[in-house]
Amino acid sequence: MKAFLEYIPLIFFLVFYKMEERVVTLLGYELTIGGIYSATAVLIAGTILIYGAMWIKDGSLTRMQWIVVGAVIIFGSSTLLLRSEDILKWKAPAVNWILALVFLGSQFIGEQNMAKNMFGHLVNMPNERWTRLNLGWALVFFAVGSSNLFVAFTFHDYWVDFKVFGSMGILVLASVAQIFYIYPWLEMDETEKASEDSES
Repeated sequence: MKAFLEYIPLIFFLVFYKMEERVVTLLGYELTIGGIYSATAVLIAGTILIYGAMWIKDGSLTRMQWIVVGAVIIFGSSTLLLRSEDILKWKAPAVNWILALVFLGSQFIGEQNMAKNMFGHLVNMPNERWTRLNLGWALVFFAVGSSNLFVAFTFHDYWVDFKVFGSMGILVLASVAQIFYIYPWLEMDETEKASEDSES
């Protein structure tokens, strides 16, 4: 549910981006609706509302969520102030490359890497398997960032669609691969629990 909420600002960004530009009057002010700049404003507002609600409800945001919020505000506001669509095109690559660095850096800093920190409550695996999973996620985020950059500056007409659906598709495939990767160890945990229950 939370993952879906985080995609709401991106979906509204796509909707406003696809709309034809038109001027509307609201409370005596003329506003341009549709196109990249109104979509960017909606993305910033939606991100602040969604993540602000999460922060109020949970009392905190994760490191990844703060990275997303910071990147949206920095790249989005720069896009609006400088009236340059190219600035916003760097947001997705920057966010994903930062996440790749966070996963990679956690391999050397801290008691446990990001993968184990995030998914360790689900399954008990040897450290070498956590290392491979962690490096796998670092590679996934690097690939998502690089592919976003390539599409944004090579296929201008499709970069927003790829930003919303292409990135999500890659992350879904990576999540499915992770399920297959940890599944044997989930089965082992269930077998161990069953044997413990039978002994008691």
